[in-house]
Order: sequence, then C-alpha cells, then structure tokens
Amino acid sequence: MITNALPDIPRSYTAICEWAACVVYIAVLFRRVPPRRSVVVSAIGLAALIAVQYFDGSMPIWFWIVGMLLAFGCMYLTILFGAGTGKREGLYITARAFVLAELVASLHWQIVTFIGMRNGRFADYDWHAVLLLVATYALCFGLAWLVERGNFSQTAPTLPTASAATATVAITIVTFAMSNLSFISTNTPFSGSMGQEIFYIRTLVDFCGFAILYAQQEQARRIEASAEIASINAQLESQHQEYLQSKENIESLGRLAHDLKHQIAALRAEVDPEHAAAGFEQLEKSVQRYSAQQHTGNPVLDVILTTKERTCADRGISFTAVADGSLLSNMSSMDIASLFGNAIDNAIEATSKLADPEQRLIKLALFEQNSFTVVRIENYYDSRLKKDAEGNLRTTKRDDQHRHGFGVKSIRHIAQQYGGEVTIRTNDHWFVLTVLLPRQTGLMAM
Repeated sequence: MITNALPDIPRSYTAICEWAACVVYIAVLFRRVPPRRSVVVSAIGLAALIAVQYFDGSMPIWFWIVGMLLAFGCMYLTILFGAGTGKREGLYITARAFVLAELVASLHWQIVTFIGMRNGRFADYDWHAVLLLVATYALCFGLAWLVERGNFSQTAPTLPTASAATATVAITIVTFAMSNLSFISTNTPFSGSMGQEIFYIRTLVDFCGFAILYAQQEQARRIEASAEIASINAQLESQHQEYLQSKENIESLGRLAHDLKHQIAALRAEVDPEHAAAGFEQLEKSVQRYSAQQHTGNPVLDVILTTKERTCADRGISFTAVADGSLLSNMSSMDIASLFGNAIDNAIEATSKLADPEQRLIKLALFEQNSFTVVRIENYYDSRLKKDAEGNLRTTKRDDQHRHGFGVKSIRHIAQQYGGEVTIRTNDHWFVLTVLLPRQTGLMAM
C-alpha cells in the first residue's frame, strides 16, 4: 500500500506531454517531408494520443501496459510520418521521446502535488494549474530542444545501427519499468511507499534514462565524425602518395625525353628515306608530349597539373591552366595535392561522360584578387545535378555513401583550415568550383 498516495496525472496532461516530446524530436531531426505535412501529422497525433489516454483510463488496471504500448505506437507513427523517418530510425527516436515525456510528466506533477500539499488542495484544471503546466512544459521541452538539436543532424538522416536501436529500446524499457515499479509493488528494494517519494524516484530514474540516451547519441555522433575525419585523412595521404609517385614518373619521363631527342637527331642525320622521316616526326611529337611540363612557380602544383593534363589528353579533354603557384607558398604539399587533385578529378570525371569532344573543356585559374588567393576550376557538363537539403550539389557516383562522397568534403576541409571557403555554382552548363583563401589571416599569413 502507498501511504499518502498522490492523485494520478490527468490523462490530457500525459497526452500533451507525449505529443510535445514528439514535436521536439521532429523539430531537431532531418525532415524528409514538407513542413505542412509535419504540422498536419502532429495535429492528428495530438488528437490520437488524447483519445488513447482517455480510452486507457476507462479500462481496468490490467490494461495499463497495453494502453502505454498504444500511446507509444501513436508517438511512433507521429514521428514516422511527421518527420519522414525510416522504421528503425523512427523506433530509435520514439524511444527517446517516450523517456523524455515520462521525465517531464513526472517532474511537472511532482511540482504540482508539492504546491498542492502546501496549499491543501489539488485543482487539476484551474488557471494556476494550467499556467504551471504551460511554464513547466515550455521550460523543459525548450531545454530538451536546445540539448538535442546539437545531437542530431538536420541535413542528413539519423541512421542508428541495429545494435544501437536495440540498446535504446532496452534502456527505455528498463527506465520505464524502474520508474513505475513503486506503482506495481512497494515491497521491493527499489520501491518507495510514500506518495511524494514515489514521484521523486520516478523523476530521478527518468532523468537518468534520458541522460544515458543523450550520452549514447553523443557518442554515436563522435564516432561518426571520427570515421569521417579518418576517411578524409586517408584520402589526403593517398593524394600525397599519388603526388610523390607522379613526381618520380615525370622526372623519369623528362630524362627519357631528353635522351630520345638526341637519338632522333642522330638517326635523322644518318637516315634520309622519305618514308622514315614521317615516322621520326611522329615519334618526336609523341616524345614532346611527355616532356611538356607545367611551370607555375610551385613544384607541387607543377606535378599535379602536368599529371592531370596528360590524363585529360588521354581522354580527349581540352585542359587549360593559368596559375600563379607562388600564391601557394604557405600551403603544405599534401593540402595542395589533395585540393587540386580532387577538384580536377571531379572535373575530369564529369567531362569524360560527354559525347561531343568539343564540349570536353576544363579551365583552371589560380590568381590573387582583393587580398584573396582564388582557385577556380570550371568544366562543361550536360546532365541534371542533384542537391541535398542545404542546396549543396550531390555526387553523381553510385558510391556516394563511401569514399567518393569525401571529394568535395576534403576540399572544404582544407579551405576551412586556411580560413577560407568553397562555393559551387552552375551557369549555362558550366560547373564552377571556387575556393577563396584569405592571404592575411590563418595559415596563409604564416
């Protein structure tokens, strides 16, 4: 038996609390549905939760667990359709929302009953109670929104693993069971026997459950960020190794071209048949192709541009570059290799798909303007570009969830290291990527 048992939380209060918890998570999640749909689904969800709560209240006590499952189901459907989540994601978020709702409902009623005991009355729906309800819910759910908005991305779906979703549901079940244990039996080591004490235990357990779920999501975000940084660093290292190998190959080809020129000159002086002259001339042009190198004033950029120019020639792409490599004197060789390598590779991939050889055009410019180092890579394209929720262009590669997706991210990452920014625009079938690096701030000023 519970001594000095407190009145039950009004059903309408519980329904509003569960609905508000759903709205908080719909607000912080990446929504894949229009805002109007979110509003309509939320309104229907509120009506459904109120109906479920009053239906549950009209049933025998043994129906309590079934009623809670029905309320959980309504919350799940509200989040699933209100935010457009996947099934596993919806279950993961609903479990968190359910614990939050339990916490706020218990905390609010604990405050209400404390004030009621001091005043000697319990008025559920007078203006004092309603005002306290609005103030408590607004404060608690506002704090929850502030806390959780940094824990979820609003530009990409939350994709919990099966183990993470299972763990979240398990934590929710344990939290709910322990927080309501005293209502089932007061004769356990973890139960209370006093009315106010029971609500204190419930509030404390729910708070611990919410804190555990928050820490779990924060850890998942950190692991995801670490994996992304590791992928970017791996690509940076790969680009650097490619630069070193390309430099060695170019040096070897330069020596080979120098030797072949002398050999050709000697052969031409000794052999004079007309049918051989044409062959020698063709050989000389081929050697000249491999001996041509870019000279921008930066040896790293020279290697990158020379290598990419040859790749473009092999694919029938017209590549022109006007670059002042001295502007990159304070950038590391790895950053130069990755920035220019990724940008030109993306342009080569796009133009290689064009059927018309005259449209296979890539232009690169590196210059100084208004105290900024400007890197601009332009290429012609003839396809429909996809954009994400922020308006950023998405990759057209099939493997956009793996390494390919880190090309533009790597460029942005490097620009941010030097206090710069990256912009992407399209104009009349021209794709233009621009990198602005300030010359008086950040690492560029060192």
